[in-house]
Amino acid sequence: MNQLEQLKQYTTIVADTGDFQAMKAFAPRDATTNPSLILKAVQKDEYKPLLERAVRDHGGKPIAEITDHLLVAFGLEILKLIPGRVSTETDARLSFDTEATIAKGRALIALYEAAGIPRERVLIKIASTWEGIRAAQVLEREGIRCNMTLLFALPQAIACADAGVQLISPFVGRIYDWYKKSIGQEYSGADDPGVQSVKRIYDYYRKFGYETEVMGASFRNTSQITELAGCDLLTISPELLQKLSESDAPVVRKLSPQQAQGSDLQKLDLDEKAFRFMLNEDAMGTEKLAEGIRLFCADAVKLEKMIAALR
Repeated sequence: MNQLEQLKQYTTIVADTGDFQAMKAFAPRDATTNPSLILKAVQKDEYKPLLERAVRDHGGKPIAEITDHLLVAFGLEILKLIPGRVSTETDARLSFDTEATIAKGRALIALYEAAGIPRERVLIKIASTWEGIRAAQVLEREGIRCNMTLLFALPQAIACADAGVQLISPFVGRIYDWYKKSIGQEYSGADDPGVQSVKRIYDYYRKFGYETEVMGASFRNTSQITELAGCDLLTISPELLQKLSESDAPVVRKLSPQQAQGSDLQKLDLDEKAFRFMLNEDAMGTEKLAEGIRLFCADAVKLEKMIAALR
């Protein structure tokens, strides 16, 4: 078996892309999108019709609503190709507005349900701010499942699990990027700080009986992926899926509920003050969360300008 086939024995594979052709090629169970991926996709000729149709059919509505229709249009096409769930992201500009995030999550689910898709097949992606986590807690109680993104630090993961969210997406590659730049050295294998972060979160969840799913995300190389074999899910770009499919090097399971029980992690109780202080103490987590929100906001604005130009 190639590495991708071996990995599928231990971990659910998710396609991190807005490119439908990649999904056909690698047969993932689930798929994730974000504003940057959708922006990249609509600039390709084969996906421009989705953008044009969203503007044509909903051109009289506010741009934010047209954007929602576009995101859901991508989600609907993706769901035709995969057996599982698609993740659709809320506007990053709402990252510090709990009520607006709740409203956006409800609106996106309503569009999917109007198209005949049950809410169980959709994950609403929300930034892992304190306000975003509170919004997810409300949505989860309504049966709207959430994928908490832009997650870089253990306090974010703990707060998400305490809120009862369905799934978190800790970012491996962006953590690696920060340490590589700050420390000035390369990391590989089990020494990679992004890998270590996800392993710590996975061990914490399994040791203390949380049901929240852990989906490693934002990979820079296949070594980061294979070091997390056994993680609940891994969302992987088409480029790295291709590399995994071309290698037959052995893949050994690294994460399991059994090994998590042997960790020395202590259970933490986090209220808002403790959450904010612990995140503030983590320079990497604080900086990458802020940067990630800024980048997603910038791409959301670019997407809106494309929509406005077609109206």
